[in-house]
Amino acid sequence: MVLPNINEAKKRTKNKVKFIYDEYNITSDMKIGTGKTYYIKTYGCQMNEHDTELLSAILEDMNFTKANNMENADLILLNTCAIRENAHNKVFGMLGRIKHLKETKKDIIVGLCGCMAQEESVALNIKNKYKWVDLVFGTHNIHKLPDLLIESQNKKHQEIEVYSIEGDIIENLPYKRANKYKAWVNIMYGCDKFCTYCIVPYTRGKQRSRKKEDILKEINDLIKDGVQEITLLGQNVNAYGKDLYDDYKMENLLEDVAKINIPRIRFVTSHPWDFTDNMIEVIAKYKNVMPFIHLPVQSGSNKILKLMGRRYTKEEYITLFNKIKEKIPNASITTDIIVGFPGETEEDFNETIELVNTCKFDLAYTFIYSPREGTPASKMEDKVSIEEKSHRLETLNELINKYAKKSNDKLLNKIVPVLIEGISEKNDNILTGYTDTNKLVNVVGDKDNIGKIIDVKITDVKTWSLDGEEYIKNKCHN
Repeated sequence: MVLPNINEAKKRTKNKVKFIYDEYNITSDMKIGTGKTYYIKTYGCQMNEHDTELLSAILEDMNFTKANNMENADLILLNTCAIRENAHNKVFGMLGRIKHLKETKKDIIVGLCGCMAQEESVALNIKNKYKWVDLVFGTHNIHKLPDLLIESQNKKHQEIEVYSIEGDIIENLPYKRANKYKAWVNIMYGCDKFCTYCIVPYTRGKQRSRKKEDILKEINDLIKDGVQEITLLGQNVNAYGKDLYDDYKMENLLEDVAKINIPRIRFVTSHPWDFTDNMIEVIAKYKNVMPFIHLPVQSGSNKILKLMGRRYTKEEYITLFNKIKEKIPNASITTDIIVGFPGETEEDFNETIELVNTCKFDLAYTFIYSPREGTPASKMEDKVSIEEKSHRLETLNELINKYAKKSNDKLLNKIVPVLIEGISEKNDNILTGYTDTNKLVNVVGDKDNIGKIIDVKITDVKTWSLDGEEYIKNKCHN
């Protein structure tokens, strides 16, 4: 049994990251899933979604098949998120449901993994109060799932193996892509920013970049598989290469990927501190680098930004925002905002409102501050009531929704490129896809266009989505 330790997770050394290429290997005796099914419930960010693609591929290498629902599964994994208390509550609520299921199907194997597993208090809680959970593992040893499953089954006891380490780079891992036409590509892992509210540097380890050759090879292989769009993925993609190269950074990687000529390239998530002028130039230069940028600001108050450890001012953020808009006029910029951070006054909140009125974001993901155990912010005095925080969030969301609708209004009757991903879940006669600026569109068009980038005329606009129809040149349009 290996339990996480937050003091160990905080450590950063100058030890070199190891690049390991032969760690993953499924032998014949590991194929224990024949005739059995698995179900994975995923919480949280894009990194977690991509981790689930890895978990799925590993389990299918072990001969498990995917179940349509939890009730029909022989193995259930909860791939968890630790960013907010709400995510915690959802996971423990789900564990309650699974416990009832396990009382009737005693042979079900239940595992908890992801960022919550990396939290010391969570792992201890599972160990002491959820002894029926068979398996707990973290973000650093996903590739060891076959060994952990077999160990748990053979010894018939709860298997907890969670490492609080800086981490290495494990290459040549399999992925079962959830989308035929879009793919996540990790370019780095971990984070060294240590924003005072954020648990990620403790759950994901130190910042460590993949070698550019391995990234470019993966993308080339995806192109051969018919993928139309890739998203370069990391906790802070803008810091790519700083830990690995002297003269090769995110803008260099972005340009090299653009030159491969994959139709669409995106990247998430960016920290304003590392967003360089050269990056803006590359995005503006290459048509296949999409004009969509997620740029979390978190607060419009310099006082709060300092308490958060964000290392930029609102003035510096607005300057960066304006640089992007000047070089890439059609860029869609979205953000994250936290309300109710410890010490946030009405004046601080009004400064956030002022910043939103200045930037007029295309969309924002907004949250009430949620203390994470072990982070510096969790020890800060918090005098703002939950009622006041909820009121601030409601006020902020009304403003965000207004600007989201205004942004979409600009596209009415415009012709925009849309990658058609599939058929709408609500209407079999409607296709769905995303514009270059990452806006959801419901499209009337030919189903043969699935997997293609087509021109779409926007016919109706809503706050969260657009409606449109396939635009065919030389066809009469009223």
